[in-house]
Amino acid sequence: MKNASIIILLCLLIASCDDWLERDSKTIVSEEQVWNDSKQILALLANYYDRLPSLSGFSGDMNLGSYFDDASWSGTGNANNQLISYAYSFARYWDYTFIRDINLAIENLNKYSVLPENEKKQFDAEFRFIRSFVYFELVKRMGGVPLITEQLIYDYSGDASNLQFPRAKESEIYDFIGNEIDAIENVIGNEGSVTRANKYTALSLKSRAMLYAASLAKYNNLMPEPIKTANGEVGIEASKANGYYQKSLEASKKIITSRAYSLYNKNADLGENFYEMLITKTGNAEIIFAKDYSATLGKRHYFTYNNIARGAREESMGSSFITPVLNLVESYEYLDGSPGTLKNKTSDGSDYIYYNNLSDIFKNKDARLYGTVVYPGTKFRGIDIDLQAGVKVWNGTGYETVEGSSIGINYTDGGLLVGTSGPHRSIEMVSNTGFNLRKMVSTAPMASGQVVLADNWWPWFRLGEIYLNAAEAAFELNLPEATNHINTLRERAGFPANSITNLTIDIIRNERRVELAFEDHRYFDLKRWRIAHELWDGNTSNPNAMLYALYAYRIVHPGSPNNGKYVFEKLVAPRFVNPRYFQMGNYYSSIATSVMTNNPKIIPNPFH
Repeated sequence: MKNASIIILLCLLIASCDDWLERDSKTIVSEEQVWNDSKQILALLANYYDRLPSLSGFSGDMNLGSYFDDASWSGTGNANNQLISYAYSFARYWDYTFIRDINLAIENLNKYSVLPENEKKQFDAEFRFIRSFVYFELVKRMGGVPLITEQLIYDYSGDASNLQFPRAKESEIYDFIGNEIDAIENVIGNEGSVTRANKYTALSLKSRAMLYAASLAKYNNLMPEPIKTANGEVGIEASKANGYYQKSLEASKKIITSRAYSLYNKNADLGENFYEMLITKTGNAEIIFAKDYSATLGKRHYFTYNNIARGAREESMGSSFITPVLNLVESYEYLDGSPGTLKNKTSDGSDYIYYNNLSDIFKNKDARLYGTVVYPGTKFRGIDIDLQAGVKVWNGTGYETVEGSSIGINYTDGGLLVGTSGPHRSIEMVSNTGFNLRKMVSTAPMASGQVVLADNWWPWFRLGEIYLNAAEAAFELNLPEATNHINTLRERAGFPANSITNLTIDIIRNERRVELAFEDHRYFDLKRWRIAHELWDGNTSNPNAMLYALYAYRIVHPGSPNNGKYVFEKLVAPRFVNPRYFQMGNYYSSIATSVMTNNPKIIPNPFH
C-alpha cells in the first residue's frame, strides 16, 4: 500500500506504466521525494481532478442526455435507445478505489511532507475537496455508503472483517461533506482558479449538496410511503430539512455577496449571450469551476462532433445525436410571462397559423431558448440551419403532406422540400425532433471534425446555478429574497425587472429546467423532489412521459396568400418508441451483487 502513490505518480511522469518496473532504479521515487516535490503533488492532483465523476458531461456518457434530459436520440443505432424503463443499476457509482487513493494521498502528505505549512494545508484541502466531491456523487446516486476516511490495510490473516464497513446513514454522508467544506474553506487557496478548487468551488459544492439533503429530508417524507431503511442508510429525517436549507443558503450567499463572480453579460444579443456564457473561457466571471480541455495539449472531446446540426458539420461523419424535444422548448416562457406553448393552430384547432418566417413562431421567447436550442429559422456557425420536414400541398379540398426520402432536396416547384438538417423520421444522425442542440456545441474551426475536435470546458459549477440554489433554499425557508434571486436570472434572459411577484416551487423548478438544461442536473433534481415517478410513469397518455417533436412545413398553394408560408405540426418524436418509466426502485441505484458478496454488512437499497 505504501508504494501505491509512487506508482501512480510515475505513471503520470513517464511515458507508460506497463514497463516502469523494468526501468533503471534511478526512476524510483521515495515517499519523501514525492511528498516534498510540489510538481509531483500537482501531477497527482491533476490526475484526481480528471477522475471526478459525472453522469453525462463530456467525460461521462454524453448520450445519456437522451435518456433522462429533455432530448430524444437521433444518432446511430436502434431507436430503442429510448428506454422502456430505467434499469435499477442506472447511474450506479461505487468507486472506492478512488476513495482509497485520495485517503492514501492525504495520509502520506501529512506523514512525509515538510513543505511550508500553508502549502501543505492547501494541498491537503484540495484532496479533501476532491474526496467530498466523490462522496457527493456516491450519496446522490446510492444513498448512504461506507464512510472511509483512512486507508485500510489487509493483514493477510484470512480474516477481512476489519475491512468490511457498513453503510453510513444518508444524512451522515451529507453531514461529512458539509463539515469537510467548513474545515477547508479558508485554507484551500487557488483564488481565481477555474480548474483547481478554491474557497468558492468548495462553497458551491456545499450549496448543492446541502440543497439535495434538504429536499430529500422534506419531499421524501411527504410521500405516502417514504423511501427509507431501518437504520437510515436511505431516508433523512424531516426535522433536518430546514437546517440543510439554511446551510445551502448560507453557502450560496457567501458566493453571491463576495462579488468574486458575476453573471455573464457581454453580448447585447441575449440569446447569443447565454450561449457564449458556457463557451467563452477568457474573462468569463460566471464559471466557478470547470473541467477544462485543450486542443493544443491533446485533450479534446467529441460533444460537438456528436451533436452539431447535420447541415453545419465539417465532416461527413457524426451529428445530431442528442436532439432537444418540444417538451423543453415549450417550457421557455414568452417574455410577457405567458406559458411557452407554441401557437401552431388557431384557438379552435380548425386551421394552421401561417408564419412568414420559420423563426416567427419562436418570437418573444425567453432568450435562454436560443442559447440552448437550434430551432427552425436560426443559424449556427454562421450557417442557416434548414429545419424543414416537407411541404403541405393544397389539393383543392385540403393539404397533403409530402416528406422526402432524403434530406437537402427540393420539391417539384423548385423550393426546398427537406432541410439539410432535417427533421426526418428515420434517417440517422439527422434531427428527428425538429431541433438541434446549441448549448455547449462549439463553433471553433473544425470542432466537429474528428481530427481537431472541441476543447470547450464542462461547467461543474457556475454562478447561475448558485442563484437558483439560493432561490430554492430561501423559498423553502419562507424568505422573501428568493424572488430576487429568480428575477436576477430572468432579467438576463430578457424578462422585465421583477417579472415574478408570486414565486412558487413550480416556477423554481421550471427555472432550473430552462437555465440548467443539459448540464447534468435534470435527472437528479427530479429525484430529490421525489416527482420523477410521477412525470415519467410509463403512460403514453402522460405528456411528461412522452417526448414530442415540432415539424415545419412549407405551404404550396399557388394563388393563395399563404403560398410559401410555414406551418408547424406537433407530434411524438418519430424515433421515440416508449414512454419513460421511472420506478420507485430508481430513486437509488442498485448496489452490485459483487459488492454485497464481498461485504455482508452492505444492505441493498429499497425495492432491489
